[in-house]
Amino acid sequence: MSEEKQPQEAGQDSKILKTLSPRNIIIPIIIGLGLAAYWLYLDLSNPDFIKNFKNPNYFWLGMAFIALFIRDGFYIYRIRELSRRALSWVGSFYTIILWEFSSAISPSAVGGTAVAAFLLLKEGISFGKSLAYVLVSAIMDNMFFITLGAIVLILDANNFYPNGIFYLEGIDPSWISLLKTTFYTSYSVIAAYTLLMFYGLFYKPTAIKWLFVKITSIGFLKRFQKAAEHQGDELVVASKELKGIEFSYWAKAIISTAFVWISRYAIVNCLLAAFVPTLGLAEHGIIFSRHVILWVVLIIAFTPGGSGIAEGAFLKFYTPFAFGMTGFIAIIWRMITYYPYLIAGVIFLPRWLRRVFVELPKSTPLEK
Repeated sequence: MSEEKQPQEAGQDSKILKTLSPRNIIIPIIIGLGLAAYWLYLDLSNPDFIKNFKNPNYFWLGMAFIALFIRDGFYIYRIRELSRRALSWVGSFYTIILWEFSSAISPSAVGGTAVAAFLLLKEGISFGKSLAYVLVSAIMDNMFFITLGAIVLILDANNFYPNGIFYLEGIDPSWISLLKTTFYTSYSVIAAYTLLMFYGLFYKPTAIKWLFVKITSIGFLKRFQKAAEHQGDELVVASKELKGIEFSYWAKAIISTAFVWISRYAIVNCLLAAFVPTLGLAEHGIIFSRHVILWVVLIIAFTPGGSGIAEGAFLKFYTPFAFGMTGFIAIIWRMITYYPYLIAGVIFLPRWLRRVFVELPKSTPLEK
């Protein structure tokens, strides 16, 4: 590695490590717990809350935690298999935990691609392979969302859901119209971007790089041209690493991705079943489907980890099913799916830093 590259590498390392700083957990915790206390106060005044709180179904409460372990277990399994087992189980664990920690302390729209590639790089995976595995992970996640979203929209168009999947009780119709527009717009953008990345990663990376540069040569988009060119370069590098990989590799990636996301969505179903045992199969179908819509709200959230916005959206989406316990269940949902990663990040980040900067040999970022 040339000397002129060393300061650039050190600067990039410093920037990403600053992103992973445990101090970044303060803001999301203040926002999330502040709103949680307020919503819990409102729930305590509802008679249904006391009745259902006293008689939860512990089986479904336990299943919510099992769904979380299944989700994280398949996340760890997937990244290890994507790396063709170059990552150890320990390295895979650290990568996923710190990747989730990064997502929990950053606005969802920012994304964690750079952090994830950095984590893999420091685990000894080459630069090109790190990019390839992270891009494949992102494409798999988006493809699952696109597929499941299409199913939900087809069912909605055929009147499968009472009142429609976008109907939110007690919400002004203009806000529901805005939600629909936001979902369709975001869905279309995610689908178009994912298909472009898929085509570029597996077929013509140079063509997609040219397209990125060409689009960002338009007036108001020129300020993004450098970033677009950089992403195009990364796509070309990553594409070279994925040539000629066997079918079983992709089968494992697809199956594990399905388990990851079905488990993630099912956590809400399990929590509602724990406190509202009267919900039927059809209602659980609506609850699961609404999580697909809720996910779009979360990925465009501007607060760290969607803190505050996630809880508020949960209340709007699931109040009809929770019978006076929505705020409380929203808190439990976030305590299971969000706060553990903040705590885990603070615990495991120092250990990982000692592991990769002391125990493991330093990787070469420009190795391909």
